[in-house]
Amino acid sequence: MAAVAAGLLAAIAGCKEQAPDKIRIAMVVKNLGNGFFDAAHTGAEDAAKELKNVEIIYTGPTTPSAEGQIEIINSLISQKVNAIVISANDPNALVPIAKKAMARGIKVVSFDSGLAKEGRLMQLNPSNAELIGLKQIQMASDAIGGQGEIAILSASAQATNQNIWIGVMKKVLEQPEFSKMKLVTVTYGDDQSDKSYREAIGLLRSYPNLKAIIAPTTVGINAASKAVVDEHLVGKVFVTGLGLPSEMAGHVKSGAVREFAIWNPIDLGYAATYAAYDFVKNQPTARPGGSINAGRMGNIAIDANGEGAMAPPFTYNKGNVDKFSKIF
Repeated sequence: MAAVAAGLLAAIAGCKEQAPDKIRIAMVVKNLGNGFFDAAHTGAEDAAKELKNVEIIYTGPTTPSAEGQIEIINSLISQKVNAIVISANDPNALVPIAKKAMARGIKVVSFDSGLAKEGRLMQLNPSNAELIGLKQIQMASDAIGGQGEIAILSASAQATNQNIWIGVMKKVLEQPEFSKMKLVTVTYGDDQSDKSYREAIGLLRSYPNLKAIIAPTTVGINAASKAVVDEHLVGKVFVTGLGLPSEMAGHVKSGAVREFAIWNPIDLGYAATYAAYDFVKNQPTARPGGSINAGRMGNIAIDANGEGAMAPPFTYNKGNVDKFSKIF
């Protein structure tokens, strides 16, 4: 009997050794309650189902701050997750804690708003910065007939992606075809609805000749559109930028927005999860100069700086916004 019992215990132990462990991937977003990141979470869960042995831990601070994300990453290190996928509130302030995580064997991949190079294995950009910047200026130009004062309502002053896009927009405005457009100011709403709304109201009242507000943030474009409606400036001031169809459909119908753009955040969360999985599995191509397999998104090349781009932004207007608003 003792021998039989020992044999059973050995068999059970053998089964446990052969059973695949769950790969736990933590998605750390800028802040909870943000529709863009909720959609990215949906994509991450889609990828987890396809990969079968992946568990997604979706988390983030209640308000967007580097301090909040640092505290969360510390907790994830203690939990010994396999990977952290993060949209950073500050590209540099998070580097020490990200390096600590990597020293403990945790694979760190940034997406959307990137970490500095030394703080991650890869940065997954939703699109190409040049295309994103150009697109937003083109949409503003189309809305206002190519001339007039414009302003930018961004997220935080430290947001990596926002600052890169704004830099591109300023260069685009130097091109002859946009010479009659004047950027009067850049302001920041910290990706908080109430602050973004107040900043938009301030722009409308401080610049009476303002023709357009560009908000390269889903929170900011929603708030700016509401401000234009509340100030009775529909048809006089147009809002454009990057937004979610589910949040922007009403603003398109009101006339505050003619068109806006965004990549699919579901696909972005999906691809970021696949990228983290490849690094956890130590795939030989998951390195600068290589590529990651992103499932239905195909292979995504990684450049020498460890960055990859998913897809160009897509334009939404009254012709298609209702269709996409039912998706995200």
